[in-house]
Amino acid sequence: MNVRITEDFWIKYRNLVRKEMIPYQWNVLNDIADINIERERDDDAIPNEKSHAIENFKIAAGLSEGEFYGYVFQDSDVYKWLEAASYVLREEDDAELRKKADEAVDLIVAAQQPDGYLDTYFIIKEPERKFMTLRESHELYCAGHFFEAACAYYTVTGNKKVLETAVKLADCIDAHFGPEEGKLHGADGHPEVEIGLMKLYAVTGEKRYLKLCEYFISIRGECHKFFAEQDKAEKGMEPIFEGMRHGLDTYFQIQEAPAKQSTAEGHAVRQIYLCTAMAELAREDGDKELADACRRIWRNIVDRRMYVTGGIGSTVNGEAFTLDYDLPNDTMYCETCASVGLIFFAENMLKLESKGEYADVMERALYNTVLSGMALDGRHFFYVNPLEVDPRQSRKNPTKSHVKAVRPEWLACACCPPNLARMIASVDDYIYMKKDKEIYVNLYIASEASFLVKNEKVKIKLETDYPKSGSVRLSIKKSGDSVIGFKLRIPGWAENVYGQIDGVQEKITEEKGYWQVDVVNEYTEINLNMPMYVERNYANTRVSADTGKVCISRGPLIYCAESVDNGEELQNIEMLEDAPFKESFEPKLLNGITVINTEGKRLEQKENSPLYSHKKAYEVKDQKIKLIPYYAWGNRGENEMRVWLHEK
Repeated sequence: MNVRITEDFWIKYRNLVRKEMIPYQWNVLNDIADINIERERDDDAIPNEKSHAIENFKIAAGLSEGEFYGYVFQDSDVYKWLEAASYVLREEDDAELRKKADEAVDLIVAAQQPDGYLDTYFIIKEPERKFMTLRESHELYCAGHFFEAACAYYTVTGNKKVLETAVKLADCIDAHFGPEEGKLHGADGHPEVEIGLMKLYAVTGEKRYLKLCEYFISIRGECHKFFAEQDKAEKGMEPIFEGMRHGLDTYFQIQEAPAKQSTAEGHAVRQIYLCTAMAELAREDGDKELADACRRIWRNIVDRRMYVTGGIGSTVNGEAFTLDYDLPNDTMYCETCASVGLIFFAENMLKLESKGEYADVMERALYNTVLSGMALDGRHFFYVNPLEVDPRQSRKNPTKSHVKAVRPEWLACACCPPNLARMIASVDDYIYMKKDKEIYVNLYIASEASFLVKNEKVKIKLETDYPKSGSVRLSIKKSGDSVIGFKLRIPGWAENVYGQIDGVQEKITEEKGYWQVDVVNEYTEINLNMPMYVERNYANTRVSADTGKVCISRGPLIYCAESVDNGEELQNIEMLEDAPFKESFEPKLLNGITVINTEGKRLEQKENSPLYSHKKAYEVKDQKIKLIPYYAWGNRGENEMRVWLHEK
């Protein structure tokens, strides 16, 4: 499959990654960027003086002297940067970027130990504790990110050195972990190596890596004992990651075997990375029990524990899921990485079973929480993506210190910025899917693509200005006379959808979220029209945070109100149940957005009113309400924002 994106909306973002994010992040990782690194919440123990990530590798390689600095998982920032750079180079070669990436690879190779071990924290600081504190060490987590980066960079550039280094590390891990006597019988506290091993297996064909992934997933239900034994052996030693030893079993998803689990629990990124690997493994080896567990956890997330923006993680305490329908808007977490991970999970569920709902969630997370995670300049980033923010409360209320009103230049825990870069740089991988000799169109992003299906060359030209409108044209050319099946996703938000095939009106028959079109002729043109209405959205009444409130959407985009457009104290604004909406495209606002205007009311407090009174101490006045896409909020300075507004 070869895909080239042609749509202006995504070209802008891809150019941001190429021209801004990748160079900027390289400078940050090398400690040469003059920036302010913010702690993701109020905690003086968080290391925020510098990144030091590249310097850690230099010290580990013996090329520099000094001490390790940063989180224990700091290596992963470099690996995700390398993976993002790989996708940028895939789109268009760049000699300068390739030189930097090769330098990074050479540095990683130099840091690797003779036995294949690779983790700068333990190489530099505590070599005697290698693989001795897996609950908190993130050693295998970092390895997983390296496997992903190495596979991407090798596939794009043919750099054998990076793949050989990954193989050497994988063999080292395989020598230490497994069911055999004398090996360690446990897994990392943070799932990720499983995803990397599946990538490495796909590239090398080495089945030991598939078996090792199977082992790390299956042993997870027994990790409570494993972690306890390691904790006991480590008694008296300083913790590597403060507080991690006191985490609940559910925080690490070790409460029972993953194949038995039914609900999304604990740290959201850990859960979603584990699910991603489970779904990919279930597809590869046909494990029905694991596939069923994926379906149960998926249903729990999207039916009861996911925000309307595609965000997941309801609490700052453990960056975690809590319980069904507990979806607060102002203290939630909704980490950018978690929504990136949700896209990974959705894609693998889509490959496991072709249901449009997986692509619906993939689209929701991508166009809302993921894009919200970065500013329009590509140089500022959210760790947390709130649905409601008041800058004064973020500054003064310690329970909301993680909720930022503007995106920081960088974060002490910098997992999100490079995760964003690799997601946006690889978004072309999510548009189409070839499966069972059919081609699925999952995301409507203008692009040109070529496939080999039934030994025929198939070329596709997808034209659209989505998400501005839902009008899509698909031009298909094929080289032979085979019948090629195309499945076009009908989004869950779409109503009154209609289409044409070669200019002839066709009745759209939807099955599992897709419109099936069998392409017979050498050239076929398919038109799909999905009118984008402004829609009101209401939460389940069990979601107490949203009772009596409404959320506005248009197509895949969730909308929000900012005080810069609507005045302060947004909690006093009311939408009118029967008020019409007026849409207008403003090309000069926030890189060009469709705004929604409507009429509402505002509760205005009377002067010198007491804190409480027996009578209403406010007046009701008319209010013009202006809404913008959620992904674009926070780009006009510090101000209030709300997704859910009261409705009258």
